[in-house]
Amino acid sequence: MIIGLRVDVDTLRGTRIGVPNLLGLFAKHSIRATFFFSVGPDNMGRHLRRLLRPMFLVKMFRTRAASLYGWDILLRGTLWPGPVIGKRCPGTIRETAEAGHEVGLHAWDHHRWQTRLTRLSQQATTGEIKKGYDLLTEILGRKPDCFAAPAWQVTPEALHALEHFPFRFQSDCRGHSLFRPVIEGQRLTHVQVPTTLPTYDELIGLKCTPATYNEYLLNMIRPDRLNVLTIHAEVEGIGCLALFRDFLDKAGKRGIAFEPLGDILSHKLEIAESDIHQAAVVGRDGWLACQKESVGPYKSAGTF
Repeated sequence: MIIGLRVDVDTLRGTRIGVPNLLGLFAKHSIRATFFFSVGPDNMGRHLRRLLRPMFLVKMFRTRAASLYGWDILLRGTLWPGPVIGKRCPGTIRETAEAGHEVGLHAWDHHRWQTRLTRLSQQATTGEIKKGYDLLTEILGRKPDCFAAPAWQVTPEALHALEHFPFRFQSDCRGHSLFRPVIEGQRLTHVQVPTTLPTYDELIGLKCTPATYNEYLLNMIRPDRLNVLTIHAEVEGIGCLALFRDFLDKAGKRGIAFEPLGDILSHKLEIAESDIHQAAVVGRDGWLACQKESVGPYKSAGTF
């Protein structure tokens, strides 16, 4: 069985501490993954304003966010502008690519994308993508060839804006198979490699405990379906590093292998055409983009 392994790097702390931890762990297990980096200002602390929303507040307590993420993440960018991650940690990003991992763009400003996307014009969205694309190109010395929308939130305007960049593939939504999006009857060219498995914060305290998490997640993996797991440098790379190390050990004993998303795509599996819907998922605050007729605990919240 194969799992496509995606690592989202949202913050300065995740880049500076979580990524090196994961690089060492992956080297020990001879694993290659796809890392998606946020390279602009780290303003993630501004999410604290969402504490006024009951579901977000419950999630903060359920996942013990203060101990899991650290106060430097939870307060970053609240009282002063957040530091530009790509300027602070270019070496870590380059080291990730030099270690043989696939490196793509996650965002310029992760917080701005997640909270303002639906109010941004296509032109403004293109500008956000271009700032991140240009800085990551400067860091790597080459153009990144993949993109993953922050928090699985993407709009028709954003998808059309992304078509102007030479990405080999994107990973913007939840789903069940490789597909090309069809938006208002128009088929887009970039293939989507969707996340198919739930994340740590969607399961913990709801479906399982830290003690039962690894077995629960491993039992969800199926040989007859696309398996794509998203982890976060701030979670599995720092607060849950020991738990993730145990997950990799258990996966190895089950004969499970891990690959970058681009390698999954290179297997030339059947690529469908699908609509994308806005959907809600248990354990996550807000909406996310979801492949039509996706399997899993998704409840439709509207369509594009």
